[in-house]
Amino acid sequence: MKSQVQPQVQVRATPLFHGWWVVLACFVIACFTWSLGLFGASVYLQVVTTERGWAIGTVAFAITVFYLTSACLQRFVGRSIDECGPRPVLMVAAVSLGTGVALIGQVREPWHLMLCFVLVGVGWSALSTTGLSATVAPWFERHQGRSMTLAIMGASVGAMVGVPVLLALVRHFGMSTGFAIAGITTTLVLLPIIATVLRHKNPQAIGLQRDGDRHGGDGLQPAAAGSEEPSGLVSAATAAPVAPASPVAPLASGLPSRQAAFLLWSAAVAFALGLMVQIGFATHHVKLALPHMSLTEAGWLVSATGLMGFIGRLVLARIVDGTAVRWLAAGALTAQVLALWAIVIWPSHAVLWAASLVYGYCVGHVTTLGPIVVRREFGAAAFGTRYGKAAMLIQFTSALGPAFMGFMRDAFEGYAPVLAVSAVLDLLAVAALIAGRRLALR
Repeated sequence: MKSQVQPQVQVRATPLFHGWWVVLACFVIACFTWSLGLFGASVYLQVVTTERGWAIGTVAFAITVFYLTSACLQRFVGRSIDECGPRPVLMVAAVSLGTGVALIGQVREPWHLMLCFVLVGVGWSALSTTGLSATVAPWFERHQGRSMTLAIMGASVGAMVGVPVLLALVRHFGMSTGFAIAGITTTLVLLPIIATVLRHKNPQAIGLQRDGDRHGGDGLQPAAAGSEEPSGLVSAATAAPVAPASPVAPLASGLPSRQAAFLLWSAAVAFALGLMVQIGFATHHVKLALPHMSLTEAGWLVSATGLMGFIGRLVLARIVDGTAVRWLAAGALTAQVLALWAIVIWPSHAVLWAASLVYGYCVGHVTTLGPIVVRREFGAAAFGTRYGKAAMLIQFTSALGPAFMGFMRDAFEGYAPVLAVSAVLDLLAVAALIAGRRLALR
């Protein structure tokens, strides 16, 4: 009796799900945005106060205008991405960000600087957490936390690279030309990426469900319309089908409207306070380091802080989908409290390095977990609009960070009282995270 050999059925390998290309594009956007935005602000503060002789509080207030402008646009950005897709919104933002940075080097009066930061704020509003989260959210269900974390991980690369590069450009070309090179380069790099990769609003536009699942649930991922299939062959015996996503009903869907609103706003208040302190710290990081080290070493300190943020985001990407995200955020904020108090109590070169590295490790957690908390508790439907509401409070409050630290530093002629108050604000954020969910579920 002849043995029958089971024929190997050959099928073509499918291309990478386009959602991961969206994540990669957002990663690159975040690199440039955080380089010139959050972390670049510390360079603007140092260079402009030195070159123009203006008070720290004056320049810090102009940087606050940048965040206030962004705050005013948050709800509009989220709704616009939900309705029109990310491409037109992010292209306008890229031009605005690049133009604003390029013009900072040309300022002659403080009000000129504020106009520049209005442009930077328009760019930041769509190219930072809210815009990138709203861009990625429609593409994933099973990998929602990981995809958002990986996308915003570019912020840590921006922190590592941005400050040293900006300082080097200013040192070699001067403030005017250095900032112009940074702004123009950013626009020229981001526009093609946004135009090509972010052309689709969601996976349904290319005939897929979230995570790349096919309609009908056969688990195979077809190529996007107009794309070519790779020539490689895989064995059907080893091509394991992927089960379609089975979304779990979000927590807020089972709550009365008042409790759901409390759940949302408790998260918003917590991340508003946490990011207010974090943005203020990042803006003044170079200035508060200068009594203990040179300007060049201060730049490397910020870069090392960004490296720790990158490591923190790598860890977060691995654990976030299986972790209670409110508790994770509360832990990160608590670690930042300890780092701030260490600088206040033991102000020295070694402590500043150690505390900055601890603080930096937690930066990505605080920045990234806000939209993830809202996404997990409220679901993907109209995420941009929902998070846009919370982001307005977050942005308006966090926008006060640079000016708050700047004016307090001028008043007390030092950063120790500012950092002490900042630690207390972080503790209030921890309380809001923990109490908010418990009270909402009573």
